[in-house]
Amino acid sequence: MASVKQFQVTFDCAEPERVARFWCEVLGYVVSPPPKGFATWDDFDRSVPPEDRGSWFACIDPSGVGPRLFFQRVPEGKVVKNRLHLDVRVGTGLVGEERLAALEAECARLVPLGAVRVRLLHDGNDSCIVMQDIEGNEFCLD
Repeated sequence: MASVKQFQVTFDCAEPERVARFWCEVLGYVVSPPPKGFATWDDFDRSVPPEDRGSWFACIDPSGVGPRLFFQRVPEGKVVKNRLHLDVRVGTGLVGEERLAALEAECARLVPLGAVRVRLLHDGNDSCIVMQDIEGNEFCLD
């Protein structure tokens, strides 16, 4: 039987550090340590050509359970719906109004950080809120 592989989730974006710091706030992640041999991210950025500065950034789950998130600068902007998105599990085990209240509370926390509420999908006891991050990438509060 094959062993489970570690993986990271990669985001194409215009501003890697800004988007990474947004997701740190959403998920309780922390900024990854700077690359080996550098005391700070600023030290690392000063070591690369100007056109490559700020071209990527990463964050990690401090508990080591969740995947690493990697953000890379790309020249093109987002033009269509994501083919893959994150479901942020804030209502696990909850149903009905209790679930909806948990989703709404998390939505209210994320909107001031720059998230955009797109729509509520509600079907009796089950619901989720479709949102966008600060660069328009869709995700769901589930």
